[in-house]
Amino acid sequence: MIVASGIVSATGYTPLTPFSLEVFDQGRESADLPANTDLLVFHGSTDAPTVDVYEAGVLNVTAVNDASYGDFAGYLALPTDDYTVQVRTADNSTVVAAYSAPLQTLSLNGAAITVLASGFLDPAQNSNGPGFGLWVALAAGGPLVELPSAAIPGARLQVIHNAADLAAAEVDVYLNGALLLDDFAFRTATPFVNVQAGTDLSVAVAPGNSTSVADAIATFPFNLATDGKYIVVANGIVSATGYTPNTPFDLYAYAPARETATSGATNTDILVFHGCTDAPAVDVNETALLGGATLVNAIAYGEFSSYLEPPTNDYVLQVTDGTTPLVSYQAPLATLNLDGDAITVLASGFEPRHEQQRPGLRPLGGAGRWWEFDRTAGVHRCGRVGSVRRHQPVAEPSHQRGERVRAIPRRRASGSRIARCYRPCGAFVRSRSAR
Repeated sequence: MIVASGIVSATGYTPLTPFSLEVFDQGRESADLPANTDLLVFHGSTDAPTVDVYEAGVLNVTAVNDASYGDFAGYLALPTDDYTVQVRTADNSTVVAAYSAPLQTLSLNGAAITVLASGFLDPAQNSNGPGFGLWVALAAGGPLVELPSAAIPGARLQVIHNAADLAAAEVDVYLNGALLLDDFAFRTATPFVNVQAGTDLSVAVAPGNSTSVADAIATFPFNLATDGKYIVVANGIVSATGYTPNTPFDLYAYAPARETATSGATNTDILVFHGCTDAPAVDVNETALLGGATLVNAIAYGEFSSYLEPPTNDYVLQVTDGTTPLVSYQAPLATLNLDGDAITVLASGFEPRHEQQRPGLRPLGGAGRWWEFDRTAGVHRCGRVGSVRRHQPVAEPSHQRGERVRAIPRRRASGSRIARCYRPCGAFVRSRSAR
């Protein structure tokens, strides 16, 4: 097997990888077993880095590891089936491209074929030459057969910064070592964004003045399910002293999350998260319309409730320790026109003895709208979201490097108890709690 590859021109290509003939001296004209298809893989894309090849449809394994330009990977003897092939970065963390390999549909049982990485990842830097793809050479010869593209698996994700420690007032977030969110502020949320699914992701959190991922104070692994929807809340304490209890910083994930109400266009779907490190387990009751009915029972720090699906009305939420009422909040869902929305309500901050960050309930929606509830009845203010710089697309090509992701500007509470809402769309409302 001889493959002609490389660049013959003196200019116009980056890199200028010299033309060569690459030889594999153990070629096959047919598969060793009639029920198999034997695949020889060749990396022939001059501007592509070292990659892994992962089979994601049937076997869910790395089929080729660390293939560099000019490399042959020895024959893979595969049962003749229809496969999905992903080209991934060498650390197996990012899917660069995906292809269908319909060996069974093409009746390739008993055949030996060669699959070549061909063309350029960046045609603009290579005289606008042919784009990258996977192509198949048959033992019988003839034009190469292009493998059709397949969807890159994705998920949807919203990230909320609810860590009240002053040392975490602003943080930088890195994804697989690259800066993702810069100066991500306390009581801020991203909208739901597209992220890659089915790969091992490393999420690192560093101080807001970090210079690289080496400054990270905590690192967390994630592997998201294809088509899943997730809400991730950053919560807890990063300082070694000054907080009681010193509940460690962590990321809390909830799935399946909702971006809109699934219970009906006249309802508001509400997810509740307990993020107050020094608060006990609490109940949440509704006292204005539902006669004190318990909506959330004995929710403890770090826990999510299931989604509540109430009709969109103006409610009063009473927080109790199970027996004694502690504080009540206005929840003016109808006034805020939250029909058909899904929001997250977070207990946020500390009890009044910790004056650094005040406690409360903070509702938020999936596109970045948020509200703050405090102690006096009525809606106090509304404002648009700010933005958080996003330095790398989380998943899909539609998110370009340097794109600014809409997020929520930080607001400090003035009362001892606050409630804050986050919603999928981008504004902030503060309503005051009922007396």
